Amino acid sequence: MKRITVLGSSGSIGKQTLNIISKMKENVCIEGLAVGSNIKILKSQIKKFKPAAVSVNSLAAAQNLKKWCISNNIKTDVYKGNTGLEKLTTMPKADMILAAIVGAVGLKSIIAAIKAKKDIAIANKEAIVMAGSYIMKLAAENGVSVLPVDSEHSAIFQCCADEKKSQVKRIILTASGGPFHKYDKDFSKITVEQALDHPTWKMGRKITVDSATLMNKGLEAIEASVLFGVSIDKVEIIIHPQSIVHSMVEYVDGSVIAQLSNPDMKLPIQYALTYPERLPSNIKPLNLIEINKLEFYNPDFNKFPCLKLAYYAAKKGYTAPAVMNAANEAAVASFLNKEIKFTDIAKIVGITVKTHKVSKSTSLDTFIEADYWARHYAEKLINEI
Repeated sequence: MKRITVLGSSGSIGKQTLNIISKMKENVCIEGLAVGSNIKILKSQIKKFKPAAVSVNSLAAAQNLKKWCISNNIKTDVYKGNTGLEKLTTMPKADMILAAIVGAVGLKSIIAAIKAKKDIAIANKEAIVMAGSYIMKLAAENGVSVLPVDSEHSAIFQCCADEKKSQVKRIILTASGGPFHKYDKDFSKITVEQALDHPTWKMGRKITVDSATLMNKGLEAIEASVLFGVSIDKVEIIIHPQSIVHSMVEYVDGSVIAQLSNPDMKLPIQYALTYPERLPSNIKPLNLIEINKLEFYNPDFNKFPCLKLAYYAAKKGYTAPAVMNAANEAAVASFLNKEIKFTDIAKIVGITVKTHKVSKSTSLDTFIEADYWARHYAEKLINEI
């Protein structure tokens, strides 16, 4: 029995993870759960999974939840804030932490989990982009596995499982293209509602906007470089609207290995939870005859400047990716609040990244300071628009 703590259990990945676990009771169970402010969902999850402990953001929410647990005779410990997240990640009985908190806010809890020698199922690409070199070094020192949950990185992981990294010639990262890869109108007029209307995947608001700007794919390219220990120059992005080929790896002999399935996040989540075993799932079987054709295109780096900025930051290295990620988080939040235009996102990120003086220190404090600086600088730019 593998015991899992889910950070971000009220989000898309978190809810799908719990749905999977509910059907694998003989193999996996819940040890802890964390949400931001969605107490209603957390209460229903506590009733169903009976975790040893949970964590919420605010003191008021924690007090409310404690009273509710007592009145319902539920023996679940309730924690709050960053301290609560760290307590959850270090619970002795937990075997794995599924990190599904969106954004850089999840970084400290991931580090606490690694230091506690817990395996990580990583669905927080921002933490890897922000401080990936530090995380992977720490994981190696503590004998901890970092297993990807993103469908693309799970695909790469599966394609690389029995191969030597030195034999990898190229990682081919597929992208659905989002809602605008064929859009030929004025990008500055794109509304929040249009950006949130993803043609393939149902995700949280922030990641859906990132998919619309293709920043999500830029973040994933950096994540692939870090997770699999290859140069960013070896990571290539191609548009694949059907989202059937989740990614490919080309080897020095010319062989290309791909992982295919119908687009369903439950498959990579389940694989991360059960690795190295594979268990039956209820995923719709792949029927290539029914699909009929698979299309592939080059992305337009001029049409999607966030993609170009991601590669720019990756090549600069050190603190540049952390700065890019922080500026993007600030800009996307402002776009979702309808304070800036869709095209302002790339503008704000670009100015922030190119203004930043890269630090070559690899200490955690340096990455955190870079993140802090970038958020404040981006917010200043947003206020000037």
